[in-house]
Amino acid sequence: MNQIKPIATPKRTKEIMEQFHFAFKKSLGQNFIIDVNILQNMLDVAGVTKDTNVIEIGPGIGALTEQIASRANKVVAFEIDQRLLPILEQTLSPYSNIHIENQDILKADIQDVWANYFADEKPVKIIANLPYYITTPILMNVLAAKIPVSSISVMIQKEVAQRMAAQPDTKDYGSLSIAVQYYTEAAVKMNVPRTVFMPQPNVDSAVLHLQMRKRPVVDVSDEEYFFRFVQACFQQRRKTLKNNLSNYFNHTFSKPVIDQLLANCEINGKRRGESLTIEEFAQLANQFYDAEKHF
Repeated sequence: MNQIKPIATPKRTKEIMEQFHFAFKKSLGQNFIIDVNILQNMLDVAGVTKDTNVIEIGPGIGALTEQIASRANKVVAFEIDQRLLPILEQTLSPYSNIHIENQDILKADIQDVWANYFADEKPVKIIANLPYYITTPILMNVLAAKIPVSSISVMIQKEVAQRMAAQPDTKDYGSLSIAVQYYTEAAVKMNVPRTVFMPQPNVDSAVLHLQMRKRPVVDVSDEEYFFRFVQACFQQRRKTLKNNLSNYFNHTFSKPVIDQLLANCEINGKRRGESLTIEEFAQLANQFYDAEKHF
C-alpha cells in the first residue's frame, strides 16, 4: 500500500519532525518508537487480523497506527495534542481505515465512538504506547467503563507492567495488581529497551497484554468498596492485615470486631496484604461490607 519507509525509523521520524517543526512536549510524555520490529511483535502479541477493529490511544506521529492499519479492519485513534493532527493527516494518508479523534481518552464518550465506528460487531482491541505519567488512570478508566473490548495490549513502563501482572507473595503484588486482574488476565509479554524511543526515556518499557474476562474473577458485594478495602490492606506494606484494617476502620469497628471478621473468613490477621489471593480479598471485603451495613 505505502512504499514510503515506515514511520518507526530514526531517519523518517526526524524528517517528519523537521518538516512540521515539531517539538516534544514533556508534559504529554511523548516518546516516539523508532523500531518497526518491536511494533510488529507487539501486534503479534495483540493478535491483530483483518477481522479486528482497534482503538489506539495516543498515536503520536502514527508509527504504531500505520502498522495496525496494515493488519486491522479499522483503527480509531485518540490524540489529545492538536499539533499532531496535520502530521497524522499526512503520514497516514495512504490508509482509508483510520479515524483520528482529537479527544482526551479520559474525557471521551467511548460509547458514542463505539456506536459511530464499531457497528460491524467485529472484536475490538485496545493497543497503545502509553505515556508513563498517565498509564494507570487511563487503564483503570477503560476497565471501569466496561466497554466490550476483547483485549488490551499496551507498551508501558516495565515496573508498572510487572506490578499489574504480579502474583501473591511477590514484591510487585499490590492493590494495582488486584484492580487489573479483577477484570483481566494479565501477562507481561515482552521487554522493550529504552533505546527504541525518541527521545529516550529514563526507564525501560514492557508490553503488557490484558485479556478481558467475560465477568470479574470474583463476586463482590460492591466494587468501589472492594477496591478501597484492598488499598487499605496495602496502606503500609510492612504492617499486618490486622494493623492496616484497624487503622482504616478505627472509627467503625473495634479491634475485637476486626479479629472476629478475620476469623469468620479463616484469615490470620498477622498475615500481610501481599500474601492474600484475590479470592481471599473478595471474601474479606464482603464480610466487612455486610458488617458495616448492619452496624
